[in-house]
Amino acid sequence: MINNLRFELSFKNIYQLENQLRFCKFNKIKNINIPCKGEIKKELFNSTIKYISKNFPEFKVTYHYSLSHQYSKSKEKSYQDFLEFLKKSYSNRNYEILLISGSNKKKNFDTITVLNNIKKEKNLKVKLGIAYNPYLKKYYSISSERERLNSKISSGLVNSIWFQFGTDINVLQKEFNFLKRASKYEKLNLYGSLLIPSKQFIARFKFRPWKGVHISDNYLSSLNDFDSFTEDLVLFYKNNNITPIIETDFFSSEKLASVYSFFQNGK
Repeated sequence: MINNLRFELSFKNIYQLENQLRFCKFNKIKNINIPCKGEIKKELFNSTIKYISKNFPEFKVTYHYSLSHQYSKSKEKSYQDFLEFLKKSYSNRNYEILLISGSNKKKNFDTITVLNNIKKEKNLKVKLGIAYNPYLKKYYSISSERERLNSKISSGLVNSIWFQFGTDINVLQKEFNFLKRASKYEKLNLYGSLLIPSKQFIARFKFRPWKGVHISDNYLSSLNDFDSFTEDLVLFYKNNNITPIIETDFFSSEKLASVYSFFQNGK
């Protein structure tokens, strides 16, 4: 499992990106994710793809394409931009795409709408990842996530599902069982967000919680309890063939060792 871990990068410019890539290369990390949020959008997002493809082709990259962050002028223009992005990705097989609507969804321009439009395109063969948040119904009173997931899968363009992070394994188990009951999910690759607990992360999350990310107050008040939960979540991922993606800072020997500690010694 430890060899299949994915690591999400976070940077503000190409210089920071280069340093992070060199850190990954030195530490034999090959599976990376590039988000599309914050500073990483539009010009920097596009420059990142070109830079990695040219200078670090050995990495296996998943790019998150946010329809809201990449939105430009109109739905029509934004859709054409995405089509061009897909065509380039099809000819450049060193990366895959996770398609997300984004936190600020545009009316009639979200993942479902775009997937349905792509189905109509001729001579365009592509497989995409999609996000799934198991915690929306219980903790955010949003009951449409399952229906949206079914609509996305029905497009026939999806090859992976990416679970959002949360700290209620019972809810995660329930939603995972829902997936298993549907045969059309059997051949999909599954990925799960993993946030490595630390005093620094807890302080930052308390100050500015991540939208749509449920973390119990119990774990925000006890690092030991958060560590214990993380061990349980890693075990859940392992038992259910879900590949973890590390979404917290790992760019130091100490932080990287902390990540790996949850996958060693029988944890």
